[in-house]
Amino acid sequence: MYTYSQLLLRNLFFALSFSACVAIAGAIIVALQADERQDQHRKTLLALDKTANVNENSKDFAQQLAVLNKYHLLTITDNSDTTLVNHQQNSHILTDFILPASSEVQLPNRGLVVRFQLGDQQGVILLRNIVIAVFTLSCLFIILAAFFSIRRYRRLAGKINQQIKRDLATIISGQEQATGDIDNDNEIDLPEIQQHLTELKNLIAQKISTTQVLEQDAYIEPVTKLENRHRFIQFFENADSRADFGVLAITRCSELQTVNQIHGYHEGDNYIRQVAEIMRVAISRYKGAKVFRLNSSDFATLLPNVTLKSAKNFANDLTGRFNEYQQASDLDSVAYTGLVYFDNDKPLGELLALADTGISVAQTQQVNAWYAQTDTSILENSSSSYGNQNWRQEIDSVIENQRIKLLIQTIKPTSPNNRVYSEVLARFSNSNDDILPTASFFAMAEKLDKIVAVDRLIIETVITQVAQKNMQDQFFGVNISARSINDGHFLIWLERRLLRDATIASKLVFEITEYGLQQNIKTSKNFIDMIHRVGARITVERFGVGLTSFKFFRDLKPDFIKMDSSYTRDIDEDKNNQYFLRLMVDLAHRLSISVLAESVESQEEKFALERLFIDGCQGFYIGKPKSL
Repeated sequence: MYTYSQLLLRNLFFALSFSACVAIAGAIIVALQADERQDQHRKTLLALDKTANVNENSKDFAQQLAVLNKYHLLTITDNSDTTLVNHQQNSHILTDFILPASSEVQLPNRGLVVRFQLGDQQGVILLRNIVIAVFTLSCLFIILAAFFSIRRYRRLAGKINQQIKRDLATIISGQEQATGDIDNDNEIDLPEIQQHLTELKNLIAQKISTTQVLEQDAYIEPVTKLENRHRFIQFFENADSRADFGVLAITRCSELQTVNQIHGYHEGDNYIRQVAEIMRVAISRYKGAKVFRLNSSDFATLLPNVTLKSAKNFANDLTGRFNEYQQASDLDSVAYTGLVYFDNDKPLGELLALADTGISVAQTQQVNAWYAQTDTSILENSSSSYGNQNWRQEIDSVIENQRIKLLIQTIKPTSPNNRVYSEVLARFSNSNDDILPTASFFAMAEKLDKIVAVDRLIIETVITQVAQKNMQDQFFGVNISARSINDGHFLIWLERRLLRDATIASKLVFEITEYGLQQNIKTSKNFIDMIHRVGARITVERFGVGLTSFKFFRDLKPDFIKMDSSYTRDIDEDKNNQYFLRLMVDLAHRLSISVLAESVESQEEKFALERLFIDGCQGFYIGKPKSL
């Protein structure tokens, strides 16, 4: 849109052009009229010459002719070339352009030669006045037109602005109609602008739709369709979006790792979706409550304008729903919840630490329990937190009272000639005979330096039960931590214990992660050599994550490697993993190492692994865990 000065200059140029056109047209008209008058005057002179008397004085005629007519140029000579009249006015641009060329007429009866050019001073003045008037009126008109045009443009711009604001608000609010319906609401009566606005709206709607898709990818967790940790932090730290006070609840799906390992990742996703749906139903009675998925196993629930006392009803309801789901599924527990009160004075990091401590306390109580953490002083010394204290007491109680239950999950050989085994899985219970969350139990045992004692308890229990149940005809895999194989006292105890029951020791396969072996290669080699001396075997599990060189395994000489589930999952569709596994199997067999696959969840995966010459398969499709 033009500014007022720009519009004024533009219109002034048009006015000058129009005035020039008027001047040229007027000059042409006046010139044509002057030419016609000059021709008529020539004829008049010839007619006067025919009526001349013999006695008439030519000189007097010439003088009278000069006086009676207005000439711009007049020259009269007689037959003797004597100049009787010589008259000429000053010339300027208009007269040179308007007046016709001079004409010459011979008057034989009077003996005169007349050369003349008629003047037209009135026509020139009239033309000048007309041009001045036209230019003046044009200037006045363009000033007024520019003023009204600017006003019109501003009104139009205002309408366009309002139209765009309204349409943007409609599009952003997600209530946009079909394009044709929106166009009918336009207040602008200019078709071209309406067309451009429609194109602009469609473009903006497309961009907003694309942005919403990207935002969904960035902030929506794909399994549960809940908002993720980034959205939770964004929502919580925006004081305008949340309440001034309320309760924050962190719910941890304690069995996710166990479900993934035993039942497979598809069942793990179903487990997470069920927990998410339970939480959606639980918060439906609380106005403004929201639930987020923070990570693979943790959910965050915000209950705005709710006191901690009122939130306990929510926690009890959640525990009841978790208990119902647990009874309907093959799970030892579902989830544990930590509650903490929040207001504007408490930072998010502190609240999450308190809620995490609450979860640790809840996990040492009954199944699917909750705990409201109100003591903030525990943050001053994390080693003395309630959660750590409770877990330490619980782990000591489990070890002292040997509250352990053993399950086994079969590894099925792909060929009758392949030697495989069944993996032993340990479960622990508290004094009320409630199963403790397995993943949390091992994590806290590692954190509190109790993992070596836990490994001794598992190994001792396995050897004892195999002997009592006379199961020496089978092979059993026992998991052992990296901390234990780096403990000299543990290795001495283990060697003596296995030598005491050499027959059972020959039926044991100790599983340790690839990462655990890499921490101290010398210690790992000593451990494997000792295991082989007593007749037991070694499996390197979760193989492929660290991509350790095969020279490392050639020196350590394990008996089995168990491929990480990330390689076996959907192996029937993943060509890259098929190629990698075929290469690993070929290299392992050259070193006389058997290759196993875990987390086999479908018949298609099993068939694909068999075609790759895997020695054994383990997973939910092969067999569920069962009591030893």
